[in-house]
Amino acid sequence: MPDLEPEARAVLRRWESSSGPLAIRARVVLLVAGGLRDAEISRRLGVSRQTVGTWRHRWQTAGLDGLEQRPRTGRPATVDEGEVISRALLAPGDSGATRAVAREVGLSHATVAAVRRRWQLNPDESPAPQVPTRPPLPCAEVWVMGLYVDPLRAVLLIGTRPPATAAVADTPIGQDVLDGLERALVTAHDAPAPPDTAVSGRALADYLAAAAESHPDIALHAVMLWDRGEEPPTAGPHGPPVTWHQPPARSTWRSFVGAMAALDSTRHPESSRRVYLDLVAALERYGRPASVTWLRETVAGRVRGEQPAHGPAQSASGVNQIDLGSFNECVVIEAVRLAGTITRGEIAHRTGLTQQSVSRIARSLLDRGILIEDAQRRGTSGKPRTPVRLRGSAAHALGIHIDPEVITAVVIDLDGAIVHTHSRPVAPDTAPGEFVEQVAELGRRTLEQAQGAVRDDGFLGVGVAVPGPVDIASGTVLAPPLMSAWRDLPLQYLLQEHFPCPVIIEKDSTAAAAGERWTGRDRRARDFAYIYLGTGVGTGLYLNGDLYRGVSANAGEFGQLCAIALGRFDAEGRPEILPECNPPFSVPDLAVRGGLDRASATYRTVAAAAAAGDPAATAAVRAVARAVGQGALGLVDLLDIDLLVLGGPFFTDDVAGFYLDEISRMVNDFPTARRLRRVEVEPSVLSAEAAAVGAASTIFHATFTPRLRGREGQ
Repeated sequence: MPDLEPEARAVLRRWESSSGPLAIRARVVLLVAGGLRDAEISRRLGVSRQTVGTWRHRWQTAGLDGLEQRPRTGRPATVDEGEVISRALLAPGDSGATRAVAREVGLSHATVAAVRRRWQLNPDESPAPQVPTRPPLPCAEVWVMGLYVDPLRAVLLIGTRPPATAAVADTPIGQDVLDGLERALVTAHDAPAPPDTAVSGRALADYLAAAAESHPDIALHAVMLWDRGEEPPTAGPHGPPVTWHQPPARSTWRSFVGAMAALDSTRHPESSRRVYLDLVAALERYGRPASVTWLRETVAGRVRGEQPAHGPAQSASGVNQIDLGSFNECVVIEAVRLAGTITRGEIAHRTGLTQQSVSRIARSLLDRGILIEDAQRRGTSGKPRTPVRLRGSAAHALGIHIDPEVITAVVIDLDGAIVHTHSRPVAPDTAPGEFVEQVAELGRRTLEQAQGAVRDDGFLGVGVAVPGPVDIASGTVLAPPLMSAWRDLPLQYLLQEHFPCPVIIEKDSTAAAAGERWTGRDRRARDFAYIYLGTGVGTGLYLNGDLYRGVSANAGEFGQLCAIALGRFDAEGRPEILPECNPPFSVPDLAVRGGLDRASATYRTVAAAAAAGDPAATAAVRAVARAVGQGALGLVDLLDIDLLVLGGPFFTDDVAGFYLDEISRMVNDFPTARRLRRVEVEPSVLSAEAAAVGAASTIFHATFTPRLRGREGQ
């Protein structure tokens, strides 16, 4: 052990003269520095040799910091159960095992195991945790529903429902989010309290009343984190009573908040990082002395495991029954899909697989009915060759597209052909519960009407295309344009109650790109961007042989790119939300400004007038097309791609030529690398149901496309 520096020796001498655990640790290090062996130090200090070895090792590896109770300051000397629970739940992989957590927090594995039993978080315990608040929360599923903070008080609002089989979330919130939450709460706690306590009590009562009204179907529990007021808070006059609790006796308020957030996020798919990042942002945004009144918008509307009143969708009983055995099988299917009809020898040539491997895989796929043999081809020499192709009826998927005005459902087969389609109008202010029922009912009806063509063992799942932004990790629709009633709607979680099969939520423009890739075969076998003209303009990106979704699965937001290109910013310097990037609004508006009669100006009528040569209608469509072309120009320069595909519900035959001409001119006349490439701008191979077909195609894409990364990493 190296000699002690004078500064370190002075600190250790100060600790040695104090009382408590630091004194023992300082004496251990000083004796080690004096040359004594562990056995002699153990005898002198009356501690175990293991204790001596532990603190000697921590001093050697981390210096004075290693002698602290834990890496960050403030840890109490007693066991902090909240910290144990949060670390056990959020640890990656197998590092959440009892022994691993025990090593991390410096406790025995028996102590950690006892804490987990006390909270009923072991696999052999109850399906619901037992949170030991004072008094204890009921043995139930728990959600973090809200947080109230003012200069006097902080209250964590928890919701409970009877225990059920809880799903496991794919993306726990992470220790970094808990650290940010703790820092923000500590800042609020350490601020001085003002003398007026009555205002705080009234504000808290109003907050609890609003929470009870917003969530009448869930039991609410208020846990007082701290209270520096003289008047006790009340639950307010409205809604069911709120039960009051104190944090567990063996947890600090900080670790308890972390434990509840970790418990919520790891058991409920709708409780993703986004929910807790919103909470941290709310705490950081509203400084003192203003209060923070954060309340969850929604949680899942039905307890998992309960069947809806109408019963399960019988037509969707197949749950991903096509089990592909290897990456090479996906490679062969991809080669057949792109070619349409192809021989085994051509598959081997295109994929680099051996003839023997291709023959074996093709035979297996033929036996399972995924491939079918076509008519033989006779060459000039040798035996006839028998090409193969996909059997369209081997698999089906349901796609649902949600638009502010209409819901569209389609059933497509493995070739991308539409078996049946159905749509219904929807009001943008429809209540979330009623809306989900409408979506599910439309999907069931479409499946029932396609029942004769769809085999139960070949139905792979349901894809749902929604306007962005969307939280893919939890399947939550966040803030769709013109659909304010559906904010923070956990759509995937709710639809899984209606469809006993895989359900995938995808942004509409990304879904359209998936459908274009799947249906377009070899015409779309290279990188491209799909420009989706809907209620808003977005892009779906197909790059390096796969969909590109980005870190949050919201890649392709297009409006700000157009605004930057056009130099349009608001007073704060933020790129504007361009009206041109909302064709159903901007095209009629510009046409009216140009002289068209307002009474007859809808997108469809203006499009028809433009096709007939009306100057005002033509100018309006071209103005919007030029604005979209400016954004497309930035996209081409950024990604260095040579194919743009235009589609979507407002890319109609009447106006297709205008969009194609304007955008093609923009992306070929002005890019930086225009001398090195020609950018092709083509209409989509999909119909007006592009997003719905694309949503169904995401199921095929997830099942059959050869790729080495999972969906979450794309």
